Amino acid sequence: MSQLNLKHLRYFWVVAASGSIARASEQLHLTPQTISGQLRELEEQIGAKLFKKVGRNLVLSDTGRLVFSYADEMFRIGNELQDVLAGRTPGSMLTFNVGIAMVVPKLLAYRVLAPVLAMDEPVRLVCHEAPLVDLLADLSVHKLDMVLADSPLNPALNIRAYNHVLGESGLTFFATRTQARRYAARFPRSLDGAPFLMPSVGSSLRRALELWLEAQSVRPAIVAEFEDRALMKAFGEGAAGIFTSPTAVEDDVLTKYGVKVIGRAEEVTESYYAISAERRIKHPAVSAITAAARKELFR
Repeated sequence: MSQLNLKHLRYFWVVAASGSIARASEQLHLTPQTISGQLRELEEQIGAKLFKKVGRNLVLSDTGRLVFSYADEMFRIGNELQDVLAGRTPGSMLTFNVGIAMVVPKLLAYRVLAPVLAMDEPVRLVCHEAPLVDLLADLSVHKLDMVLADSPLNPALNIRAYNHVLGESGLTFFATRTQARRYAARFPRSLDGAPFLMPSVGSSLRRALELWLEAQSVRPAIVAEFEDRALMKAFGEGAAGIFTSPTAVEDDVLTKYGVKVIGRAEEVTESYYAISAERRIKHPAVSAITAAARKELFR
């Protein structure tokens, strides 16, 4: 193989890091056609495809991941050299890009990620919230270091990433002080006909909660449904109805919203995962998160 064209390699690196040719063309101030042509030349020189299409996204092939790992190290070292020559200290702060699936409760996400801010090495935490499938696409092109999710990676997505179980939690039911006096005494029978705030249809919690309610032979009056569970808690704080949250953050909910516990369901569990491109965790921030979650939050 002849010597690799570093200009073509840099174009590939920017496309892989940004996730699309369109975004790369904006960063490089080149037309998408020019970049596509340069990528084809690089693939011909290497003798293998670097990308494959998954829906509307570009995903690195096995060869692409290998090439990207080397290119990423090369160009990051080059950028570090520029910092040194400009009189700046390289690596003064580690950046940790984490994706948070929209269905993960905000209080729980905070508790999971908080150990990053207490690390000895200074870390700049950058949080991205989006549907899980979009976050996994960004993880596949190394735009994210980790994804926090309430379900494991689906093997059908054909993304090379690994599930690291953080732990699981039962479910706690909350209501305002006035409502709690009414519904706590005969829980869970008291839920029958009670105003209830539900997670959105299609979520794993919704399905598990419906099965549990059916097993208890109770049918609450569902007054509202929410994709955003922080919004659901705000409605619950305003006495719109009974709402749920993971038992792992029960104390946080009581403190933040001034509500009362009316009961718990240990049978309804939610599991949480750190999904990363590493089979064995090496990133110091991911190590801090998994260690704290397993020893403290989900003990």
